[in-house]
Amino acid sequence: MSNTFGVIVGNRGFFPGHLASSGREEMLRALEAAGHKAIVLGTSDSRHGAVETREEALRCGALFRAHAASIDGVIVTLPNFGEERSIAEALRDAALPVPVLIQATPDTAGKMTIADRRDSFCGKMSACNNLRQYGIPYSLTTLHTVEPGSAGFQADLDWFAAVCRTVKGLRRLRVGAIGARPAAFNTVRYSEKILERNGITVEPIDLSEIFGRIERMDANDARARAKLDEIHAYVNTDGIPAESLMKMARMGAVIEGWMRDHALGVSAIQCWTSMEEYFGVVPCTIMSMMSNGLMSSGCEVDVAGVIGMHAMRLASGTPSALLDWNNNYGGDPDKAVCFHCSNLPKHFFDDVRMDFQEIIAGAVGRENTFGTCVGRVKAGPMSFARFSTDDDSGVIRGYLGQGEFTSDPLSTFGGAGVVRIPNLQSLLRYICEEGFEHHVAASLSTCAGAVHEATTKYLGWDVYLHN
Repeated sequence: MSNTFGVIVGNRGFFPGHLASSGREEMLRALEAAGHKAIVLGTSDSRHGAVETREEALRCGALFRAHAASIDGVIVTLPNFGEERSIAEALRDAALPVPVLIQATPDTAGKMTIADRRDSFCGKMSACNNLRQYGIPYSLTTLHTVEPGSAGFQADLDWFAAVCRTVKGLRRLRVGAIGARPAAFNTVRYSEKILERNGITVEPIDLSEIFGRIERMDANDARARAKLDEIHAYVNTDGIPAESLMKMARMGAVIEGWMRDHALGVSAIQCWTSMEEYFGVVPCTIMSMMSNGLMSSGCEVDVAGVIGMHAMRLASGTPSALLDWNNNYGGDPDKAVCFHCSNLPKHFFDDVRMDFQEIIAGAVGRENTFGTCVGRVKAGPMSFARFSTDDDSGVIRGYLGQGEFTSDPLSTFGGAGVVRIPNLQSLLRYICEEGFEHHVAASLSTCAGAVHEATTKYLGWDVYLHN
């Protein structure tokens, strides 16, 4: 996944200038090797293409402002000590609301004479000190000093790119809320006003409007026919009535069109029981397909839950799911069963088939509940996230962490997997003491650290990182 980074090359005149010049080229090569683009002063714009004087800082700021729409983050590279005040002034003048990464190049033990000495080790502290004074948030590489061309920096760059994508994707997110929150789910209440204050807009639509648009569709509507073909290609539909499949296809076409018309990136849907009683299918497969296509969709109108899904989707570049913290797993204190009935994306399963929704079939009739995606979650690393709006403090808060889905035996229905999370009992205590919801977003990736950096440092949310 390609990003565009503004690059500030630090330089201080009484340190070797050739290090600024060669360091600039090393950083640009590292970005190119990772598939990223760079916006940086040219060697004709400033001495060595670096930032040292106030004039060069203002020139850099103007360059970044001219490309503000495309810059996802800024990388400050220190091939020598660097002029810390000019770096801060360049960032202040650019006034970009994007993450900033500070990298310093290590000295070589055999090259510590005045001709080749960098002192970036020290300069990084001075740069960070000034950014703190200027009120500019910043991120750090794993090692205090690291070569731009090293595997270590490439890992840092991947992490920082995930931070940038998450910040950018959450700042102007538009969420579709389809239907009213089910009365039995007080747990998924949220504040639209707090979300709006954080740049997240909720666009609601009543289920009656969705059903009405479906009712007005022509029996041979091309959009519905195309969606039906997509469903057959997506999941095994053996044994599912043709009438139910066409209902899903028509619903999927209507929801997709509404989301496109309103520029919505994710959705949260009233999945039961009004839809089953008055329309005759569950929306799970349609939601699974949207999530698998990186347009996260959460159930029970859990808008805050789908924001967690989207955050991890942005960071990892892979589909996310919304699950219940549902059961203990025997007597192992670090294991639990995560479950939904289910709309999990196909990405989560080793094998998946369409079936009926066993939980509510007894209440609304089996024939009205076709459309779930049933299977076992595959083993592998996982990250989890939960965000909520806190009306008492007026902020978004949450928690994040990492663990793994295991291959432990499990016999149940829906979409389910066994998770192992270090020190799980303390996490469960935290969830209960802080009053968080039973829903948790999950990703088959290790992206919790990047999402935590993005949400706490750059978005100002109150988020706990487990372990």
